[in-house]
Amino acid sequence: MGSKILYYLIIIPLSVLPYFVLYGISNFLFVILYYVLGYRKKVIVKNIYSSFPDKSEKEKKTIVRKFYLHFTDLIVESIKNFTVSEKQIKKRVKFLNVELIDAIYDKGKSIVTVGGHYGNWEMFAVAAGNVSKHEQYGIYKPLKNKFFDAKIVSTRGAYGMNMISMKETKTYFLKENKNPISIIFGSDQWPSNPQGAHWTTFLGKRTPFLYGVEKYAKEFNWTVVYCEIIREKRGRFAIKYHELTEDPASLEKGEMMQLFVDKLEKTIYNDPAYWLWSHNRWKQSEEEVFPEKQKGVDE
Repeated sequence: MGSKILYYLIIIPLSVLPYFVLYGISNFLFVILYYVLGYRKKVIVKNIYSSFPDKSEKEKKTIVRKFYLHFTDLIVESIKNFTVSEKQIKKRVKFLNVELIDAIYDKGKSIVTVGGHYGNWEMFAVAAGNVSKHEQYGIYKPLKNKFFDAKIVSTRGAYGMNMISMKETKTYFLKENKNPISIIFGSDQWPSNPQGAHWTTFLGKRTPFLYGVEKYAKEFNWTVVYCEIIREKRGRFAIKYHELTEDPASLEKGEMMQLFVDKLEKTIYNDPAYWLWSHNRWKQSEEEVFPEKQKGVDE
């Protein structure tokens, strides 16, 4: 009952407000989260400062501050997504080179699309549903709250995106489709099993990445495409696709993941403030995950 009251009496009334009003609310939230509450400030500062040791104190503080404003924009933009029109979302999210993935479709090949939590991935999900010839499927982790889970799935799928629970991923790879499809992964968060992850140097630190996207890409040998989200200005994003490999089955273990990591890292270095720095991305070191290796070194 509480979820429905929150949704219908608070979220929806806010969602129908125009963007300029929502960005005014975002400015207010920024003051509260940045100056008053210091929301996740230790994690955010630690992540940013350790990722850019060569930047000056002033530059790092600027990145932190810009991230907070971006984060509050993400909040209001996500609220807006519940009622955004197709015209509005397409005005705010433009696709620069859809012809690249359409050419893959014309070859009769399905795609594994991989990206990170950069820019506004939620707006991308709403906008990408029918942007290309491929039918689009997005992988997501269901919420425990069934009411909000259903609302978020319907929001992301309002204009053509098909949402797949993480548990159903392989089912959709095995499914016989009349036409080629694209399955979209976000692959930059802390893995549930870091011992079985791909460990690499990312933003100057040893970092684990989920193997899921590589596992499916290699098993079914679908073309792999990196989705780069570029923030052009407040509330405006451009999407650029980069083909990573059309033959992932031929690559050694970890090679495909490394192609993705290198692209994501470049995206972040180009404009650092718009990655999800509030996530505890480095909650454990490689030595903590593999204490037996460290023990062998010490001995």
